[in-house]
Amino acid sequence: MWATLLIGAFILLLIWDYLNKKHRNEVLARSKITGGVNLPLVGRALHMIGATSENSIDRIRQFSRENGKIFYTWILHELAIFCADPKILDTLLSSPVNITKNNVYDMLSLWLGDGLLMSTGKKWHTRRKIITPSFHFKILEEFVEIFDRQTNVMVEKLREKARDPNTPLDMFPFVCLTALDIIAETAMGVQVDAQLNPDIGYVNSVKIVTKIISDRLRKPLWRTDSLFKVFAPSIYRRMMKHINEMQSFTKNVIEKRREALEDIISVDQPPSDEEETFTKGSKQHMALLDILLRATVEGRPLSNEDIREEVETFMFEGHDTTTSGTSFALYLISRHPEVQSKLLEEIADVIGTDANTAPTYRQLQDLRYMECVIKESMRLYPPVPIIGRYFAEDTDLNGVVIPGNCHFNIPLFVVLRDPDYFQDANEFRPERFFAENAEDIYPFAYTPFSAGPRNCIGQKYAMLEMKSVISKILRHFELLPIGPDVIPSLSLILRSTTGTQMGLRARNAFQ
Repeated sequence: MWATLLIGAFILLLIWDYLNKKHRNEVLARSKITGGVNLPLVGRALHMIGATSENSIDRIRQFSRENGKIFYTWILHELAIFCADPKILDTLLSSPVNITKNNVYDMLSLWLGDGLLMSTGKKWHTRRKIITPSFHFKILEEFVEIFDRQTNVMVEKLREKARDPNTPLDMFPFVCLTALDIIAETAMGVQVDAQLNPDIGYVNSVKIVTKIISDRLRKPLWRTDSLFKVFAPSIYRRMMKHINEMQSFTKNVIEKRREALEDIISVDQPPSDEEETFTKGSKQHMALLDILLRATVEGRPLSNEDIREEVETFMFEGHDTTTSGTSFALYLISRHPEVQSKLLEEIADVIGTDANTAPTYRQLQDLRYMECVIKESMRLYPPVPIIGRYFAEDTDLNGVVIPGNCHFNIPLFVVLRDPDYFQDANEFRPERFFAENAEDIYPFAYTPFSAGPRNCIGQKYAMLEMKSVISKILRHFELLPIGPDVIPSLSLILRSTTGTQMGLRARNAFQ
């Protein structure tokens, strides 16, 4: 009897699985999107056994070679499409409608809420409009001083560690703490001193939560919050403890900043771009938080929770992505001495030969060759390796119909090494981004900052910060090609399992 019931239940499951996937499979067939062998009920879930953050990139690249630039896979009842075709991406990323993120981003919601990264529709459009002025060049000019001051702290920390040029040093943690100091001061207007106190309070919570989120990405049973609570309750509680600590810190900063702003308004003093505030240090620059506090939606100010969502979003996106981009660029520079020499010449010509000179906004803008180096580094090692979208309904993208109820993924680590668009695609060649050569690059074949209406709002900020950090390091140290090669690790933000290691030899003089 029990056997009969089990067989009957299994047959019902098969019927449900067939009917649940029927329309989507028909659309896939009509669109000639292939996906290899997908078993009933489980799809290709069994193929995830043995998948790690290290081998997932190669697996997806191999699957793309076997199935073309667009392919699908079923993971249990969920359909995921991977697309590395720039012509299709042109239609998708240019669309003002198809802006909903897919389920991978859900893991960030407990921390970030419904901020610019996570929101969609009217809320996203409204927030984007409010935040865009934060990256006006006048404000970016003020941030350059913060970039340089915090990078000076990193140089001294590196000098303490880099006494032996023959001992490889992992640059990632140094860059990470520097980026955290920078984003805290530019986004919130506070100095968290991450480089001086890396294991306390807010700084420690950021490190722990980002690590747990990266781990969740690789474990299917951890991806949804409800399952995460069941299968990893202690880790879930630890994550929530640190999320609560970060949110409490941010809320406290917002409340104090709002009080300071209200005090200014109460005595009829209009706030200026630079003002004395409650934070330590004398003169405080305009921060993202100030702009949010002064913003209104339909005549009403943003709530503290609205502001918290955006500040937390910038804290996450503004330190992890620039850390990845800067660290991989330094690694590649250390492995290509001819590139390092050209960079030194450019830095001397543009900024000068004094290693301690603080660069200006205009000087950083004028580091054209360095910009080519950074762009080429992000092509080979994109800080955000995958961009995700969700389609609720069947959608035509450049003649290819994508079925509704589908999680759409853009594997940038495949797109950016496409030999159809980049000659010698696996080679590090900064000159491909020289003005005379860049015109030949199809725009949607190079999208490390995404593209279209939902592109990275902080890309100019990120480029300036990376230029500031890299130029300062190169003025003080020669980067040496020692230590293990990088092994890219697939997560929300690209990392290397082996770190980004190199030798550092202090320069006696910069010229």
